Amino acid sequence: MTPPRTIADFDATLPNGERVSLADKAGKVLLIVNTASKCGFTPQYAGLEALWRQYRDQGFEVIGFPCNQFGHQEPGDADEIASFCDLNFGVSFPLMAKVDVNGTDAAPLYDWLKAEAPGVLGTRGIKWNFTKFLIGRDGQVVRRYAPTDKPEKLAGDIEALL
Repeated sequence: MTPPRTIADFDATLPNGERVSLADKAGKVLLIVNTASKCGFTPQYAGLEALWRQYRDQGFEVIGFPCNQFGHQEPGDADEIASFCDLNFGVSFPLMAKVDVNGTDAAPLYDWLKAEAPGVLGTRGIKWNFTKFLIGRDGQVVRRYAPTDKPEKLAGDIEALL
């Protein structure tokens, strides 16, 4: 079997359990982020929402993947996560079902993202919540950003791909 080569080769699970094909995102610029509600980086939700609102009409989408692997900072269920994000940050970009991003139970999408854009010194693991991956319109990983990289700093890279 040929390994997946673009984002379109993957699917994701919505909070209600429905599987969706990421092939539906073909031709868009995507920012994929592992998120958490009780993290020091949680205020980045506001910046992610601002990017989504600014560029969505140009073919850009943010997709959040809640993750509870780092300090158990995403303990809630799908309804709690959605409510928190809406009430505190007005999040309207898509949030998927909770996933693992590291280890044997990591979502296949995240295994691919890590292989395509290794972290510092070539490490493949995700270091913490709010690691971001920018995907070009061709479905290829363009760049990986650290949790400390604030969303507003990504605007130039996003604009270049749009």
